[in-house]
Amino acid sequence: MTTPIHTISLGCPKNLVDSEYLLGGLPGIAKPVDRPEDAQVVLVNTCGFIRPAVEESLAEILDAAKAIRDISPKPLLVVAGCLVSRYGEDLKAGLPEVDLWLSTHELPDWPAKIALAMGRAANAAPSRIFSSPPGYAYLKISEGCRHACRFCTIPSIRGKLKSRPVAELTAEARQVLASGRKELILVAQDLTAYGQDFADPSSLRELLENLLPLSGLERLRLLYLYPAGLTPELLDFMASAGAPLLPYFDIPLQHAHPDILKSMGRPFAKDPRRVIDLVRSRFPEAAMRTSLIVGYPGEKPAHFNYLLNFIREVRFQHLGVFAFQAEEGTPAASMPGQVGPKTRQKRREAIMAAQAEISEEWLSGFEGRTMDVLVDAPHPEWPGLHVGRTWFQSPEIDGVTYVSGPGVKPGAMVKAVIEETKIYDLVGLVG
Repeated sequence: MTTPIHTISLGCPKNLVDSEYLLGGLPGIAKPVDRPEDAQVVLVNTCGFIRPAVEESLAEILDAAKAIRDISPKPLLVVAGCLVSRYGEDLKAGLPEVDLWLSTHELPDWPAKIALAMGRAANAAPSRIFSSPPGYAYLKISEGCRHACRFCTIPSIRGKLKSRPVAELTAEARQVLASGRKELILVAQDLTAYGQDFADPSSLRELLENLLPLSGLERLRLLYLYPAGLTPELLDFMASAGAPLLPYFDIPLQHAHPDILKSMGRPFAKDPRRVIDLVRSRFPEAAMRTSLIVGYPGEKPAHFNYLLNFIREVRFQHLGVFAFQAEEGTPAASMPGQVGPKTRQKRREAIMAAQAEISEEWLSGFEGRTMDVLVDAPHPEWPGLHVGRTWFQSPEIDGVTYVSGPGVKPGAMVKAVIEETKIYDLVGLVG
């Protein structure tokens, strides 16, 4: 027996992992379908982190409800995830079209609740049905967060830090690799906090020691490394470990000026150059990514210019920047010195313009080089062309490598000569 399901997973990779676990626990065998009209279950796994994400989630819910409104029998419309955890009761009153609401606080029960609503039994031995391309998969190592940044809604949505045991993660990693996937991407709100909530504290190093020797693992990528947790001892271990651990560092700084960092309540409120220098002293060729917030309350022109100069000096390979959103329920929303929306947007554009120049210049140095490219998917418009990634390109958040030639297919690792470089992307050819 199959369960046709149309899934819309919004927001971060952690949400995608939640959706994949849910698919594996549905009654019978989940059969993903492209159109909500063809489904028995329509799932919208929402993001509620910032206002634009909330608006996107609401739009997707309404679109899904409209698509199945006149179908008989009507598919079960399920809305899950962070939006539900943040606005649960208010949502239920305003969206009577939704049949079932699932918050992040009841993640393990999602399949059983859907099965009950369908009048069937959930799978006794739930698996995980991957929805990412065949070359990689995410491994969520913990839930929640132990920090209290004044702009962030995550602790109130996802709760306190709750790490998964090393043995459990290692077993799941083996299953992922047995499916033929070559790249594991570890995700959490803060990877460096992993295991600190255990009665007998563990560490990210212990987890890496268990994962790195696994057969079939060609790339191990770490996302969301908080600067305060990147100690010299951890970096020394990572440098000695070598491949398949990638020298790719996603370090969410959020700002560079110490006054703004302190006001944000960041766990690392000193000069962020220190952690950048620590990483580069051990990984001179590291690919470094960060995320920033501009227009935070109290950010004056001098603070912003300090940040802009910092970006130009440090020269991150990848960078994401957000204009501050005053999120309901966070201390930052009621702080004095709120920055106007036009100013916030102008500052964001200035940072991105500087980053575009940095990225284009850096990527130009790869022209003519032969690089390993992990192929993700065919190009949606150009027959014969595929979209893939080099070691310094993480899915969804970084640029891509367009590649063509013999043996290029989803899931393959190919050697390509970089024929052309763009602002954020590469173009390669397999000989």
